[in-house]
Amino acid sequence: MSVLYIVPTPVGNLEDMTQRAINVLAGADHILTEDTRVTGKLLKYFDIDTKMMSYHQHNEHRVLAGLIERLKSGATLAVVSDAGTPGISDPGFLIVRECIKEGIQVEVLPGASAFLPALVASGLPCDRFCFEGFLPAKKGRRTRIESLLQEQRTMVFYESPYRIASTLGDLAEAFGGDRPASVSREISKLHEEHIRGPLAQLSEIFSNRRIKGEITLVVAGKGL
Repeated sequence: MSVLYIVPTPVGNLEDMTQRAINVLAGADHILTEDTRVTGKLLKYFDIDTKMMSYHQHNEHRVLAGLIERLKSGATLAVVSDAGTPGISDPGFLIVRECIKEGIQVEVLPGASAFLPALVASGLPCDRFCFEGFLPAKKGRRTRIESLLQEQRTMVFYESPYRIASTLGDLAEAFGGDRPASVSREISKLHEEHIRGPLAQLSEIFSNRRIKGEITLVVAGKGL
């Protein structure tokens, strides 16, 4: 029976990998992966020898039809990203949508993510929130930010270490420098940190720091 599995992988500590995820990857016919080098290290750690196939944002449209045909013929495929849950700011949405359209079974495993630990650790309200992913780097950036000016829910963003300072500055200008926020990096890794404070203060801090690793930014909604 053909199944598409969406399999979360650790965002940091490899011990966050679930036993079910290990079993699914070991039993799949192929693993669709963003970067075979990154996933290869994970598979080696858990002694999994399933063959990998490249599946990333630059080829997902081109290879989609062939993958659907594999599934229709009875294959079991597992999709992973470099870290976290596929489909959340990573490839995965297109193949899930196509499988649903074609009546192919889709199973999404629960597991690691970056935004939920960052949200809870922020100390900001998390009963209602919106996930905004990455802000546009250039075109459409101002429009996206302006669309959030009246947002009352806590907002969650992903950002690169190279743009976090400018993003904090842009949000401080739009929302006000006193808007509470939290910057989380290296989640589930040895040097995990959460830096909390007003947007203006965080902007100043990160303007004077050189950092590495993916970042999750949590910003209070209007009227907190």
